[in-house]
Amino acid sequence: MEVPVFSRDGTDAVAVQALTKSYGDKQALAGVDLTIPRGVVHGLLGPNGAGKTTMVRILATLLRPSTGHATVAGFDVLREPDEVRYRIGLLGQHAALDQDLSGRQNLELFARLYHLGADGARGRTRELLERFDLTDAAAKPVKQYSGGMRRRLDLAASLITAPDVLFLDEPTTGLDPRGRAEVWDAVRSLADGGTTVLLTTQYLEEADQLADRISVVQRGRIIADGTADDLKGRLGADRLDVVVHDAAQVSSAVPLVQAAAQADDVVADQDRRLISAPVTDRMSALSTSLRSLEDAGIEIEDVALRRPTLDEVFLHLTGDEPIEHTTPEVSA
Repeated sequence: MEVPVFSRDGTDAVAVQALTKSYGDKQALAGVDLTIPRGVVHGLLGPNGAGKTTMVRILATLLRPSTGHATVAGFDVLREPDEVRYRIGLLGQHAALDQDLSGRQNLELFARLYHLGADGARGRTRELLERFDLTDAAAKPVKQYSGGMRRRLDLAASLITAPDVLFLDEPTTGLDPRGRAEVWDAVRSLADGGTTVLLTTQYLEEADQLADRISVVQRGRIIADGTADDLKGRLGADRLDVVVHDAAQVSSAVPLVQAAAQADDVVADQDRRLISAPVTDRMSALSTSLRSLEDAGIEIEDVALRRPTLDEVFLHLTGDEPIEHTTPEVSA
């Protein structure tokens, strides 16, 4: 079944200029500029309360900005909200499914609400069940689905009209690792098919895995933007990680690793027995540190050369406001 896609040729999928949103004295967005080209996965990365969901709600026409301008698929979110709604899909943090209906019944219900007609609804439902590997579970009530299956079904429902732009607002919150991987596979499939995805997340790994480009959001502002490699490159060096066998020897190992790496900002973690240092000459730093530690009688349990992580990038950019990694509840 062919589902019409409406768009204005030659436009970016999303364009935001000087966008603000205030609630009384609280400023949720403080002047955001953002451009997202067609056919990419763009990640908004930041802690709870950074302004990510507020931005998505404005772009989805669910919330009016205080000031600024935004277009989606070439249409103004304030002056042309109906046109925007025809062209977007939205998957929020909580599933919008009827738990007592089957997966097939849920999708057919959404399709009928979009005026596809009985035959069109059945055809589109069949396509989406196959696309998200839910055909075998189609007749089961949703309350019997795993967390990952429910999110895949919710994702399928957001694609009933084959939207130009899909907003995913923290789509894997509360999922276990298996469910998170299932949703990631589904998002990759969408991106491969040309759908533009705006993904908000507080999971560093999720942004690293899925996003072609990442905007780091803090206190209502975008403080950095680029590919994951671009952002990691801002720290300017690879890192040498050394894990010593005895935690009591961490303090003795630090100056030796520091000298080998020729770096000032060495990080020591007593509990993990880890010393981490940025390096410019990878192999020289590795061989020198190993030799120095051996000469000092410090036993090494593990050693590695690696790129900086997004976790380190985020902490470097935001200072004392670390991103959250945990979820309060995990779905079965």
